[in-house]
Amino acid sequence: MHKLLGLGLLLLNLVACLPVRSGEPAKTPAPTATESPSAVVLPTLKLGNATLSIELACTPAQQQQGLMHRRELPPNQGMLFVFEREQGLSFWMKNTYIPLSIAYLDARGRIVDIQDMQPLDESTHPSAAPARYALEVNQGWFRRHGVAVGQEIQLDSFCSHP
Repeated sequence: MHKLLGLGLLLLNLVACLPVRSGEPAKTPAPTATESPSAVVLPTLKLGNATLSIELACTPAQQQQGLMHRRELPPNQGMLFVFEREQGLSFWMKNTYIPLSIAYLDARGRIVDIQDMQPLDESTHPSAAPARYALEVNQGWFRRHGVAVGQEIQLDSFCSHP
């Protein structure tokens, strides 16, 4: 009986770690502070006159982890979440200590929505329209750099999905 109970708890924990899809927050597991890729050379993204270094979140595990448990994000750095297809996306700020802004982008790289998100807020932030990409940056970065809904960003070369 104890083995069945243990197996059931193990399965329940595994299910809790599955990737999140449309309508649910896109983050759950937590990275440690040592997992921040600060020593890694990051790709850059051009947004109008601004350049942003980005970490990529292409796999379900990377997308679930996101920026959780980070205490800071460099001023001109963000995280780009790349999904296989355009869909309704939703993020939350569970275990995320940095105030963030998120831009949702469609398959062409056009910004369809920008929202501000508060640290540790577990309410969901769904995209206003179907999106294939989500770009998280320090809160206010988009506004300070004149990045707005309707702008297009070249995203072809990031995380090729079959």
